[in-house]
This record gives sequence, structure tokens and C-alpha cells, in this order.
Amino acid sequence: MSELKICHLYPEVLNLYGDRGNILCMTKRLQWRGIRAEVARVGIGDRASLADFDLFFIGGGQDFEQEVLLEDLKAGKGEEIRAAVRDGKTFLTICGGYQMMGHYYQTHDGVKCEFLGAADFYTVGGDKRMIGNYAFALGEDSGGSTVVGFENHSGRTYLGDGVKPLGKVIRGFGNNGEDGTEGIHDRNLFGSYSHGPILPKNPEFCDFLLETALCRKYGAFQLEPLQDGFEKAAHDSVLEKVENGTAGRDD
Repeated sequence: MSELKICHLYPEVLNLYGDRGNILCMTKRLQWRGIRAEVARVGIGDRASLADFDLFFIGGGQDFEQEVLLEDLKAGKGEEIRAAVRDGKTFLTICGGYQMMGHYYQTHDGVKCEFLGAADFYTVGGDKRMIGNYAFALGEDSGGSTVVGFENHSGRTYLGDGVKPLGKVIRGFGNNGEDGTEGIHDRNLFGSYSHGPILPKNPEFCDFLLETALCRKYGAFQLEPLQDGFEKAAHDSVLEKVENGTAGRDD
């Protein structure tokens, strides 16, 4: 039987807006296909060999929660995360977890927190929050589907030269509200500002991530299709409201 070993990093502090639902979605979509999913929660102070995992998830958190993690990252976990990214392991990172993979986060009042530098980007805090339901189109190398989600962040993320975004904003703010980009896709590291969680209402993107991890582990691998009528209906309903500017209204 095929299997994926999934690592949920820092679940005790990085779990805004039900981001844990991404773990539930991935495990169910694997189990429905007869693929074993083994999930380990690895928190602050936990010692586990990250090289043993196939897929990693890091959720979102507030600024002070990210700062709490710095000492744990410096104690050795940070280098293991960077090594896993370099090795082509699959990562899904959301909001604060996404920001943490960059070089640094500089607060609005100028305090700089050095982060992992696992990919070439950085984040600067702004004086206004970027909040709302939004949608973005994934690049072809990220599956090519349209993603709907919810963003709530004051950080403005800027990608380095040659670094690909996860997608292009259809409606909303995305990385910084300026250049029309959303998230990052670097090697098999995927980052996004989409809370909610992102995967249950975007099954195509979920399967793309799972297939990426399975191909990395087993070579060529193609997931069997599932009956996604309810998931796609939810996705299309949200997308229509986002495009029409009516998402979030009380109808």
C-alpha cells in the first residue's frame, strides 16, 4: 500500500482560521483512494527527524507567535526545514507559516525578525490590513486551477528576482496588494495567504499537492479521480461571489 508521512509543524501556535482543516482534507482524500496517511504533530521543543516525512504543513499565526518560534528554529529545526525544502519535499505553508520561509519579517515600526531563508523573499508589515474573500489563478506548474480563499494580513510579501508566485490575483490583495501576485511556488514549496482552510474548497489544488509528494516518493504517480460534486459546487459558488464583489455580504 502506498503511503504519505505528513508533518504538521507547530500546530499549537500556527492554526488561525481552522488551518488544521488542510490536514484533515489531505488525509481524507488519500484514505478515500486507499492510500495510507500518517500524520505527526511536531511542536516547539519536539525532536523528530524531519527527513522522515514526505509532506509538511505549516499554518498561520500572529506576529508574536512567529517570534516565539525563532529560538526553536535556531536550535536545529530551521536547518532541517531548509534541508527538506532543498531535497524537494512538498510544503504547504499558510500566512505566518509562509512568511516564516522567507528571509525576514520587518514590522511596521522597523523591528526585523530573521527567518529561515528557505526561499528568496521577504515580508514588511504595513499599517493597514488586507482582508477579505479573494481568488487567484494558479500557474500551470502549480496545477492551473482557480483557488478561492480568505486573506487577513498586514504583511506585504515581495518575491526575489526569478522566484515564481503561486498564482495571479483575480480579485483581492495577494502578496502585497501591488503587483498582482499571490503566494510562492519554489521547488516543491508552496506558500499562500489563503486561510479558511484553503484545501477543502479547492480539491484540484489539494490533489496537485498530494500527487507532487507521491511522485517525489514513488516516481510517476497518478491519483484516481474522486466524486467532487459538493466541493466544486462550494468552490464555484464562492468564486462567483468573489468575482461579483458580493462575497461576505448577508444576502
